[in-house]
Amino acid sequence: MPEEKEIDEKEILKRASQGDEEAFGLLYENYVDRIFNYIYYRTGNVHDAEDLTARVFQRAMKHIPNYQDRGVPFSAWLYRIAHNLVANWHRDRSRKKEIAITEMMSLPAKNEHPETTLLRTEKQDALLRLIRTLPSDRQQLLILKFVEGYSNAEIGKIMSRSEGAVKSLYHRTLLALRDQVDGLKIEIEGE
Repeated sequence: MPEEKEIDEKEILKRASQGDEEAFGLLYENYVDRIFNYIYYRTGNVHDAEDLTARVFQRAMKHIPNYQDRGVPFSAWLYRIAHNLVANWHRDRSRKKEIAITEMMSLPAKNEHPETTLLRTEKQDALLRLIRTLPSDRQQLLILKFVEGYSNAEIGKIMSRSEGAVKSLYHRTLLALRDQVDGLKIEIEGE
């Protein structure tokens, strides 16, 4: 079955690269949620993630006639575009961060006490803030691993690294995060 999907995608890519808008629409439908999630976790802002996701697919549509299959998944090409746009976004954004009121509000899960929801949300936000301080390749690795659920081999193809290099980067990243979390605990306890 996976071989059939791969053959179908190759045919869709071929048609899309020849200007078939319907074929490109199929690619869009297949990848838009994954690209949005990746960008959202890198930016932390729904509106910016929506804008950047649209730009990824605009750029992909413009350049798909030049797309060449190099033995890596098509998604690797999209993630590379997304990675570059997010890097530019981080570089270009102003120092003053705007937070929409809708992003500040978190509804409690059914049967969950509001205080529990607040604590869970604060912990998640603190972890995301820590992750966003990591170098972009480490952020990308964590998102592909934990949000998208890719294997080390798949991540290696997307990031143009060997599976061993991905495992090593993953290990170093988790150690760095652990050290940062331990550092936070010391700061909090010292206050």
